[in-house]
Amino acid sequence: MTLIGKMYSHIDQPQAKVILSVAALSNLEIELLPFEYGVTNKSPEFTQKFPLAKIPAFESLDGFRLTEGVAIAHYVSSLVPDAGLLGRSTKETALVDQWVHFAESEIHMDASMIYAGAGLKLLPGYNADLHKWHEERVVRSLGFLDNYLEKRPSGLLVGDSITLADVFLATAIQRVGQTICGAAEREQVYPHVFAHHAKVTSDARIKDVFGEPGFIEERLVCA
Repeated sequence: MTLIGKMYSHIDQPQAKVILSVAALSNLEIELLPFEYGVTNKSPEFTQKFPLAKIPAFESLDGFRLTEGVAIAHYVSSLVPDAGLLGRSTKETALVDQWVHFAESEIHMDASMIYAGAGLKLLPGYNADLHKWHEERVVRSLGFLDNYLEKRPSGLLVGDSITLADVFLATAIQRVGQTICGAAEREQVYPHVFAHHAKVTSDARIKDVFGEPGFIEERLVCA
């Protein structure tokens, strides 16, 4: 693998999984630096380079710096065009962008709110009404997605090989499987969605990046 730079983050951060995965799919390597939240990102060394003190934060070997997970993942995906991570035509590239935004805004954001509120109990004021609102948004998107994937011979979102969109979706669905989809929902309600997740995360090149999915047996509820 060819080293292209270093990144401040931790492997449990979903966007870090995406970035490291697309690097591996392109036979590239990013050094993941040791990181302690509230310490590393508050250090002068960090804030001089990244004033907002946010992760993930990437620095290439030539000093190019980039923040925001989607931007970093897109940049890394663009470095080896033959890998096809951004699609193999202008139309495919547009579709990859569409599905990246769909995965982030229509699934991952709401599933993460449920994870923090009902799972980790970290959100003051989180209640049954908020839970229902976030859950309904995810359920609507999952239904649409399952129908779409059912019609895809490749089982992937765009084309016949893994793209950036597939990796973003895999991280979003990992959170779904940790929140609103227990075993019954995964197997009986959204089988094509979770088949997609299994297909992407079992790829030998990125399997270790994703690790165990941490899926739950029974969906989370909020009384």
